[in-house]
Amino acid sequence: MARVTMTVNGKAVAGEVEGRTLLVQFLREGLGLTGTHVGCDTSQCGACVVHMDGAPVKACAVLALDADGAEVRTIEGMASADGTLSPLQQAFQDHHALQCGFCTPGMVMSAAALLAGNPRPSEHEVREYLEGNLCRCTGYHNIVKAIMAASGQGAAIAAE
Repeated sequence: MARVTMTVNGKAVAGEVEGRTLLVQFLREGLGLTGTHVGCDTSQCGACVVHMDGAPVKACAVLALDADGAEVRTIEGMASADGTLSPLQQAFQDHHALQCGFCTPGMVMSAAALLAGNPRPSEHEVREYLEGNLCRCTGYHNIVKAIMAASGQGAAIAAE
């Protein structure tokens, strides 16, 4: 067992982990932050995307020990302290960018990373950026629409 410390959603946290403990396990089981989902365990689906030191990572592919000392932001850290949704989360709700909701936390975290680096992406850039996130329900159309709206470009996208 090893001690790990990090800042998660602005709060200092610590815990004991085995060397093989994944960041997603530490967040979900150690900290009770179950918004980060485990989808495939192979880093293919993107349901577990969180931000580590400002960059999106698939938490099922990062050891908790590798996050020692890091700043980690999960979907729970996206809303304001009073529970108000972030503009991106609100856009997902407004544009019906979710159905079952399983992929939504990872989609939101990936989209937030995209918008942080490219505040006004094209529709093509949004679709390309989301290639590491799988959704089995929506067909992506409304997800792209929500991200475009959150970028201030409106919800109009090309017809498919």
